[in-house]
Amino acid sequence: MAKKMRKIAIYGKGGIGKSTTTQNTVAGLAEMGKKVMVVGCDPKADSTRLLLNGLAQQTVLDTLREEGEDVELDAVLKGGYGGSRCVESGGPEPGVGCAGRGIITAINLLEQLGAYGEDKDLDYAFYDVLGDVVCGGFAMPIRDGKAQEIYIVVSGEMMAMYAANNICKGIVKYADAGGVRLGGLICNSRKVDNERQMIEELAKKLGTQMIHFVPRDNMVQKAEINRKTVIDFDPKHPQADEYRTLARKIDANTNFVIPKPLTIEELEKLLITFGIAN
Repeated sequence: MAKKMRKIAIYGKGGIGKSTTTQNTVAGLAEMGKKVMVVGCDPKADSTRLLLNGLAQQTVLDTLREEGEDVELDAVLKGGYGGSRCVESGGPEPGVGCAGRGIITAINLLEQLGAYGEDKDLDYAFYDVLGDVVCGGFAMPIRDGKAQEIYIVVSGEMMAMYAANNICKGIVKYADAGGVRLGGLICNSRKVDNERQMIEELAKKLGTQMIHFVPRDNMVQKAEINRKTVIDFDPKHPQADEYRTLARKIDANTNFVIPKPLTIEELEKLLITFGIAN
């Protein structure tokens, strides 16, 4: 019997570090011997560059524009760190069309080309999704059952927590139809006061877990400048172990829930309790 591929989407506020967190986690899974595909769902097409050591990835939409419908899988899928498979959906030309539709087009094409086929022997497909937008195409990984597990990257900053709560509302909306569940919050620390306790409390109120607290470390930026994940750039650095731990926790996770989003009043009360709204 073929193994079941786990389909994971990473959401969070724009600029929270989703792409960085996703790629470093994928590096950790690849190091464990897992076979992983990453589908970048951001028009900036920067969801795979650390795994590809900065190689400018030809996007699905650019390829379709240049070559028409007759596209080979190899034209849009590149091999990255640890045998990871990297795809960027891309976006429309600026000012023309909807970026969300690009995600729909890209995922449909990958399915048609057999990117997820049993012969590919994948353990994971990761979708790195733009910002905190849960409308239209950006909700597709949740809405159409393309992803079964959602992880939200968050920090102790007010807008990051608002975004996480909004994403939970999107998960609730599509939980029945798409079967999607929340796997937990990943705290990408911004060194906010009481940050760990605050995100643990937010997770508890949402009915989920803080699956890992990723400390802030300049090594992440240093590795990025060198166009690598931390695990690839400096495998013995403590920050590399943080991402390995996160990868192991996701791999072992069985705690999937339909979240219970907070009201604005509850969220503000939480912020006040932990002292950042004063």
